[in-house]
Amino acid sequence: MADDKGTSAATPRPNDPRSSQPSSGQQVTRVTAGTPDALLALVPHLLGFYPSSSVVVLGLGGKRHRVRVTFRYDLPDPPDAAHEADIAEHAAWVLRRQRLSMAVLIGYGPMPLVMPVLAAAMDSLQAAGIELVEALRADGGRYWSVLCSDPACCPAEGRSFDPGSHPVAAAMSQAGLPALPDRHALARTLLPPAGSTDAIRQSTRLAERRLGDLGSESRADGTREPQELAASTGRAAVQRAIRRYRAGDSVTSGDELAWLAVLLADLRVRDDAWARMNHRYREAHIRLWTDVLRAAAPEYVPAPASLLAFTAWQCGNGALACVAIDRALAARPGYSMALLIAEALEAGLPPSAAKLPMTPAEVAASYAAQSTGSSAQGSGRAVGSQSARARSRADMRSGPATSGASRRPSG
Repeated sequence: MADDKGTSAATPRPNDPRSSQPSSGQQVTRVTAGTPDALLALVPHLLGFYPSSSVVVLGLGGKRHRVRVTFRYDLPDPPDAAHEADIAEHAAWVLRRQRLSMAVLIGYGPMPLVMPVLAAAMDSLQAAGIELVEALRADGGRYWSVLCSDPACCPAEGRSFDPGSHPVAAAMSQAGLPALPDRHALARTLLPPAGSTDAIRQSTRLAERRLGDLGSESRADGTREPQELAASTGRAAVQRAIRRYRAGDSVTSGDELAWLAVLLADLRVRDDAWARMNHRYREAHIRLWTDVLRAAAPEYVPAPASLLAFTAWQCGNGALACVAIDRALAARPGYSMALLIAEALEAGLPPSAAKLPMTPAEVAASYAAQSTGSSAQGSGRAVGSQSARARSRADMRSGPATSGASRRPSG
């Protein structure tokens, strides 16, 4: 093992990624990980799941070497020098962007896949002037320190470890940061309940008919444009749902959740909701958009999935943000809001950057300025790069005193 400087994590995460101080009113549990097995127990709880076939980078800051940001990369399989260099350069870039001067590297998997990536990352960090506190490889319940050549403490056969039974794991779980078995398990939490496909389709058809009836009523009385009535109805319904979840309640009717999903397909409704994502209520918003997403038919997935991604980013839960982005882009590859958030996560932007550029009143004014009767299929304020590089390249679970990020370079 390298010099035992130790690292620490404070949970839950405050909102400023460069601050080790908790937000007002937050209780903080501090966890110290000064040994390799403690680090290996900490990482799954920072990411939200147990990594495999991955390399993880922890960026450390402050006198206590507190974890400020964590990245996870899929290992190239088979090894690929260009891909390895891309990972190494991106890791150093994000650490420099976060103004961090120390790091820990952990590779999960067999030596032929892990070591080329670790070697490239070590070279990149050294060139960037970033001190490497520790570098580990973990595989099959054993770990090896890449920086240690003393067989007395780092035997050739490695050392055994059990991250789930370590006291650090218990402390993190008690602090509200459990670790799922793998990333797929996290993604499954956003899928519809088993056997619900027919019920969701039926609820969606009812919602579509309900929306169509609004248009018929509007044309019949001639007092309002059908699209404006639909947008007004949608904004009111979604706002009621937001207030309901903020009050600690929830929507349990599949028909009402499908109705919200259908209404959010109108960008005027979605953008009004987006502008109301005050970070003070982020946990309530996570519940809301998760419920709507799980009840949405595939064609109505992008909006609630993107709203969930934005709110998860605000929470410092980038792993959740990225599986939500995956859902949105699988349903509609060019969905600009999802691409915009994916690009921000790839850049390593902290939760404090997840700010609302427009108020609800400004969103309404921007749409009112459009031509009367124009379609609500424009981009609104959700305009972002749609480059292939922006898609699914970052899984960020980042936060303030403790942040965890995870990125999957494309290729």
